[in-house]
Amino acid sequence: MPTTPNSKKKLTADQRDALLKTLKARFEKNMRRHKGIDWSKVQERIEAHPAKLWSLNEMEETGGEPDVIGFDKKSGEITFCDCAPESPKGRRSTCYDYEALQSRKEHKPKTSAIDMANEIGITILTAAQYRELQELGEFDLKTSSWVKTPDDIRELGGAIFCDRRYNKVFMYHNGAESYYGARGFRGILTV
Repeated sequence: MPTTPNSKKKLTADQRDALLKTLKARFEKNMRRHKGIDWSKVQERIEAHPAKLWSLNEMEETGGEPDVIGFDKKSGEITFCDCAPESPKGRRSTCYDYEALQSRKEHKPKTSAIDMANEIGITILTAAQYRELQELGEFDLKTSSWVKTPDDIRELGGAIFCDRRYNKVFMYHNGAESYYGARGFRGILTV
């Protein structure tokens, strides 16, 4: 059965401090991803929404290497995205969604991309968001990532994924029940 985010999941003070230190170091190392955004604003926003820390930590723990990719000046919202060079290692070998997982008769993966994203409290990237991410760097040169599949494709049993090859971003299709060791998913979180 699909899981939903648990708002009661919290980090210890040591985990929180370690995560903030990691996020700050990554933020400072990759300024091209968030030009014009100051870390103090990011930290202030995170501290004002401590429930999001658990999700950020899960993004980190599953190999996503979350980093800031956007700031909404009007709302003050900060957008984090998985910026690991390859599809997050701890989120690979998943079929697309719960329905696809249930349709497999044998050799089922442990979970699906959509279920895992829900458990972590993040949203799987759309194809448009995936392309925008590729403007900030080169991602998935050896792996691929499931992206949010339009309902009309999903209703026919398919799902879509993207990668970057030959200096271009490609979008492909596969049966939603398929899974591969080199295919995972990237998520986005707004704080």
